Amino acid sequence: MREHKSERSITPWRVPVTAEDIAEDGQHFALIADSDVRAAIASMAGLRDLPRLQADFEVTRQGLGGLRVVGRVSAAVGQNCVVTLEPLVNEVEEDVDLLFVPQSAERAGGAEETDSVPEAKWDDPEPLIGGIVDLGALATEFLILGIDPYPRKPGAVFEAPRDSQSDGGPFVALAGWAKGRDDH
Repeated sequence: MREHKSERSITPWRVPVTAEDIAEDGQHFALIADSDVRAAIASMAGLRDLPRLQADFEVTRQGLGGLRVVGRVSAAVGQNCVVTLEPLVNEVEEDVDLLFVPQSAERAGGAEETDSVPEAKWDDPEPLIGGIVDLGALATEFLILGIDPYPRKPGAVFEAPRDSQSDGGPFVALAGWAKGRDDH
């Protein structure tokens, strides 16, 4: 497979697999991201760090040229608490169960060729583009989907600042202005 420079910058972890690579009875992939890949993914995902990222996938052939990927993505992600700003490490566990089918088979499965793009449904198979499933990119995607966008240390509670002097709010000046207009 020829790798484009822009693809590499978008997907730092690449583990491409084709249907021909997979044995008839399937194949197990135990993937562990190295420190350079973890650093690149942490930067891309806006994490403080990514101490651990691994994926266990069972890949089996499905139909004519399709692949099914079932497994789990597991990681430890370094973030900062949104309340205290203290560093913390959260665990991410995401299950994966996806079916990839060649694009021509996907169209033949019910979508007629028209000028409009058919509406995708949540359980539609994924397109198998170029006959390749990139397990590294898949693991990265599920990791990012599993990251808590508002990480909080246990017991951290947000308390709004107390205003010691009340100025009456933003509409006090308008109320005075309106009162002055009514007097005329």
